[in-house]
Amino acid sequence: MKHQKIIVSVCVSVVGLLAVAGSLAMGDPMQEMKPAGQPGDMQLPPGWTPQDMQACMSAATPGSQHQMLASGAGTWSGKSQMWMAPGMPAMDTANTCTVTPIMDGRFVKTEFTGDMPGMGAFTGFGINGFDNVSKKFVGTWIDNMSTGMMSGTGEASADGKVITWTFNMNCPVSGKPTTMREIETITGPNTKTLEMWSIDPKSGKEFKSMFIELTRKSS
Repeated sequence: MKHQKIIVSVCVSVVGLLAVAGSLAMGDPMQEMKPAGQPGDMQLPPGWTPQDMQACMSAATPGSQHQMLASGAGTWSGKSQMWMAPGMPAMDTANTCTVTPIMDGRFVKTEFTGDMPGMGAFTGFGINGFDNVSKKFVGTWIDNMSTGMMSGTGEASADGKVITWTFNMNCPVSGKPTTMREIETITGPNTKTLEMWSIDPKSGKEFKSMFIELTRKSS
């Protein structure tokens, strides 16, 4: 039973990846993007050129990917199915997350609440962004059912309707690093799905650990 709860905790952390919940919903940004500014008359470090400083400014300036993140702002309700291990029956859950742009539109934060079967109330907090240097979406996640912090990167499809994430974490059962794959698909202006695939700590095989249908609530 102890190991069962540990595995549930790992799966619950996957639920927490609703931090990504508002990341690619299409629409007008909820917050004005603010540029990083210009180098101006700032004294440069030894050996630096104005082009070097401009590269730093460009890296700090939000763009279209950040607008995509901000356009997911709002409150989302979710219906989830969660599997603890391959072949086990699904557990149905309900959850809510609120997505808010922060840092002048450079990032979004997600505050998540839900109730996990056999585990009680669940809360989580995530930060998502787009790194102009690596050209990848980036995200972190913490929750009240683990002491670890998940982090990962994502890449969007050409049409912007699908983003595939790879998150890194430590497995409490094996005591080793593991990964979780998430596929986020935009299905409408205010709807999307999240499909999550985890590594079974016993067999080492990937299995579908969660499927979530999300709907943005009208304001």
